[in-house]
Amino acid sequence: MNLEVLLLFIPACFALNLTPGPNNLLAMNNAQRFSLTSALLAGVGRLLAFALMIALAAGGLAMVLYTSEFVFTAIKVIGALYLFHTAWKLWFVGTGKQQDVKPDSTPGLQALMKQEFLLAAGNPKAILIFTAFLPQFVDPAGNVPLQFAIVGGLFLLMEWVAIGLYGAAGVYLRQWFARPAGQRLFNRICSVLLAGAGGGLLVSQR
Repeated sequence: MNLEVLLLFIPACFALNLTPGPNNLLAMNNAQRFSLTSALLAGVGRLLAFALMIALAAGGLAMVLYTSEFVFTAIKVIGALYLFHTAWKLWFVGTGKQQDVKPDSTPGLQALMKQEFLLAAGNPKAILIFTAFLPQFVDPAGNVPLQFAIVGGLFLLMEWVAIGLYGAAGVYLRQWFARPAGQRLFNRICSVLLAGAGGGLLVSQR
């Protein structure tokens, strides 16, 4: 890939990574509730889901979502229901004293990674973005798998940076929501936004 293509891809891709969405909102909430390290490690689940989607897009299998209304609708409904489920749990989450914990002792870290993975995997619009966006920077006359690996790897790297930035915002907001009542308010704001994202996903079209 030539430098000119990469210079076009990186800022366009990073703007996409920074777009507010359910996963970035979840990273902010995880950092606010636990720690920035916890949010970053939990984000690995999201990166794995996106890596699988990029592989599907590179293999052309993502065309199923374009051609099958049933498959798209099924994934859309499942993803929306999971968003509603996550919003419901966040609405009633406990609001104990905030404290940073070590990554290997964070309660439910594996569960947080699973939550990030399922939230990303349940969004059919993500794989449609990969199918429509990434190929624009791939030259079909060149080594297509290698080019997909490059742009896909850069996308995942910048996605992790975005996780860190949203997580840092969550840590910053912690001082504003230090009291239990403030924590509850923050969690419920996130809950409402996640539920809204679920509603938006339900009415979205291919």
